[in-house]
Parts: sequence; C-alpha cells; structure tokens
Amino acid sequence: MSETRRAIAGARRLVVKVGSSALTTAGDGLDTARLDALVDAIAARVARETQIVLVSSGAIGAGLAPLGLRKRPGDLPSQQAAASVGQLALAHAYAESFGRYSLTVGQVLLTSDDVVRRAHYRNAQATFSRLLALGAVPVVNENDTVATEEIRFGDNDRLAALVAHLIGADALVLLSDVDALYDGDPRDGATRKITEVSGESDVDGISVGMSSSGLGTGGMVSKLAAARTAAAAGIPVLLASAAAAGDALGAAEVGTAFTAADSRLSARRFWLGYAAGVNGRLQLDDGAVAAVVRRRRSLLAAGITGVTGDFQAGDVVDLVDLKDRPVARGVVAFDASELPELIGRSSHELPAEQRREVVHADDLVPLRR
Repeated sequence: MSETRRAIAGARRLVVKVGSSALTTAGDGLDTARLDALVDAIAARVARETQIVLVSSGAIGAGLAPLGLRKRPGDLPSQQAAASVGQLALAHAYAESFGRYSLTVGQVLLTSDDVVRRAHYRNAQATFSRLLALGAVPVVNENDTVATEEIRFGDNDRLAALVAHLIGADALVLLSDVDALYDGDPRDGATRKITEVSGESDVDGISVGMSSSGLGTGGMVSKLAAARTAAAAGIPVLLASAAAAGDALGAAEVGTAFTAADSRLSARRFWLGYAAGVNGRLQLDDGAVAAVVRRRRSLLAAGITGVTGDFQAGDVVDLVDLKDRPVARGVVAFDASELPELIGRSSHELPAEQRREVVHADDLVPLRR
C-alpha cells in the first residue's frame, strides 16, 4: 500500500463527498438503499474515532419525483424549486439512517460567499469545529434554493475541496458512479485506469469522461480539478465508486489516490488561491512573472504591462502573463484607477507615497499552470 493510501486510511478528520448519481435516480428520486449503504460505511469509520464531514449532492435529484419532473431542469428557478423540496427529503433520510447508529447529523447549507468572504469563512470554521466536537456528523450541500448563478460553487466537488481545507481535514474522499480516474472515457474499453497520481505530470494531457447519469453537475472533470486543488493544498485525496464506499473508507485500497503536496497552505493562502472572489487582472512582463512565481517576490509597478477590472485596494486580483494565463493571485494595494499612471515605472520614478508593492509577497499565491 502506498503512503498516500495509508494516510487516507488513518485520517482522523475526513471529508467525504458523494454525488447525485450515487444517491438518486431520475424516475424514483432518492434511493434509500444506496443512501443506507453509504451511511453504513461512514458509521463504521466513525466507530474508528474518525471525525467525518459529509458533502452530499442529491437535493435536486431527490426533489424531481415529488414535483413530477422527469429529468434535472436546466433553468435555475426550477432547480431551486426541486432543491427546496429535495433538501427536506435528503436531510430526513440522513437523520433516520444515521439514527440507526445513534449518530446525530447537522445540516450545513453553504453559498460561495461563505468561503469567499473572510468573516464568513471563519464563522463556517467555528460552526464545523463545534459540530464535530459535539460528536455530530455535518452534512453539507450548496444552498441551491437561494444561490444565484453569480454566487454558485458550480459543483459539490469544488465545495468538498474547499470544506476539506476549511476544517483542517487529513484527507478527502470523492465518491461517484465511476470507480477511478481513467485516461479517457471509462466506457471505452481501451482506456487505462490510473491508480496513483503523485504529481501534475501524471494527469497532464489526459481526456476524462463524464458521468452518464444526467443528475449531477460535475462529472470527472470537476472531480479531477477538486482532487488537484486539495492535493496541491496538502490534502491527500481518494477518488472511488460510491458502491465501494466501505472499502474506500476502510483500507482505501480502491480507486485513484492523489498524493498531497509536501506542505499545507495556510488558511489565508488557500483562501487567496482557491476560494476568494477575483475582481480584476494585472498583466505582468516575463521578468515580473519569474520574480513572482519562481522567486516569490512582491509585484512592483515596473513589472506590470496592463490592468483590467474595476477593483479597489484590498481586493483580490489575478496576475497573468503576456499570454493572459493566470500565474498567481493576490491582494492588490492600489485602486484600479491609480495604476495606469504607475505601471512600467521603477520605484525611484514614483512619488514617495506610491513607492510600495502593488501586491506584497505575503499577500500573493502562485497558481498551477
């Protein structure tokens, strides 16, 4: 067994994410037998004194049948209507199922504001910490009933990666209707299963297939993105089939394991790199890119070639190279309106009150290409 799998099997605090396709069907809604099987596996892991946060999709899928909808609707109001009905059914089903093991569940509904805004982020951390300390199993979902297109996470895979870092999880387990990561569509017999991902080179250039259920929003693309996000932040990840939840939460010898980076990002740097809302862009010349990314230096006005967006000092902006590829993200020290007259100029050419870093190194996080 690899060190990564041992770390996942021995994790004391764990985030488990399960997709809609593993819990619901388009015709019948919530599948309680599959939900009970998932709870059985989680309860067995809790019995080993592991704290677990469950990020569960399925609210919209659970609301389809009661509303007489045959498939997941494409418009946001109908999705929100289905979520408002399905969320009750899903929460009730989890409460009853975990009750078989005398485990209490707490429902936590989040919008992206809860991780994008620092004050909300800290409040969410405190809520999770208290629920876990009291022995409850938090069940998390995006608050689909009120989330608008502008403030949606987009999928629960990304949400799970954010929650894993937010609670200081030792590992993340992503469960879906696919048993592992493949180098192509798993329905194609010629594709190869990838069992271990130890670095970016292991997944560069692969073409991943999508879930075929029609109930979820993520597919394998979002699962791979979430796994890479968590692993880059120092959290090992296991991607496996929900049908093998017992094995995934047991010895962790199934699916695809993603090795974590050697060091874990601080909460602030993770927030900057992966959770914060971005309000603009600064384009950098090649020298500034090298200084910011490779030498981890502050960004000075001399290295900036262009400014995009309407932001204020203290906002988060993307730093892009000359091909408009994001290379870093950070907190800008100037308003957008102040920068055009400063860019390209050396510090000694600027007035004394403007001789400061545009983005300080302590407020800057390089991004993966």
